Amino acid sequence: MPRKKPESSETPSLEATMKQLESIVEDLESDDIPLEKALQAFESGIALVRHAQKSLAEAEQKVALLTEDESGEIDTEFLDEDDG
Repeated sequence: MPRKKPESSETPSLEATMKQLESIVEDLESDDIPLEKALQAFESGIALVRHAQKSLAEAEQKVALLTEDESGEIDTEFLDEDDG
């Protein structure tokens, strides 16, 4: 069965990706999953993990760009503030 790849215009959100991963983990944890289905689920899970890692790296890069000060240094002052 060919693996489904998300189209660029239909890239799932990080939240949707995480829900899919949770579902795959539940399937893999069940005792009655056939080996072939388990391998397909594992392969899909790896693709989803890679997508999630890419999404997180992109978000981290955006945050870094948004928090640069005038000299190009990362301003972490907002991380140290206590809201309470």
